[in-house]
Amino acid sequence: MGLENFVGRIEAQPVPLVRRERGRVAALSGLLAEDVVQRLYLSRGATLLASRWRSPSGEIDLIFREGDDIVFVEVKSAATHAIAAERLGRAQMRRICQAALEYCDRTGHGGLCSMRFDLALVDRTGRVDLLFNAFGEN
Repeated sequence: MGLENFVGRIEAQPVPLVRRERGRVAALSGLLAEDVVQRLYLSRGATLLASRWRSPSGEIDLIFREGDDIVFVEVKSAATHAIAAERLGRAQMRRICQAALEYCDRTGHGGLCSMRFDLALVDRTGRVDLLFNAFGEN
């Protein structure tokens, strides 16, 4: 049997149900975490401007207005807050900051608007820990 046949047979195998199910559960838990965080910001008096906003640079989970600030929120969920915090790396922070500049440019806020970058950590019980101005300058 040639290598082409072997590779073709591997690619033709369906994704195991367990793996697909894990992906679906992870996606749903991410959406639930974003919903919990969104409700928390709204209860604090923030106004939701966008959720899951996408640009060529990346995605921003939640965008709010709080007073004069536009608040960009990255939501991370895991079994514990510590594990969730470890899931945010420098490269992702750079992408979020670039996407935030694109958001401000596209929506007419300009690059000189007051911005804040928050990190919302959600554990497996749904408890939220908000880290205000977690990465970035005001």
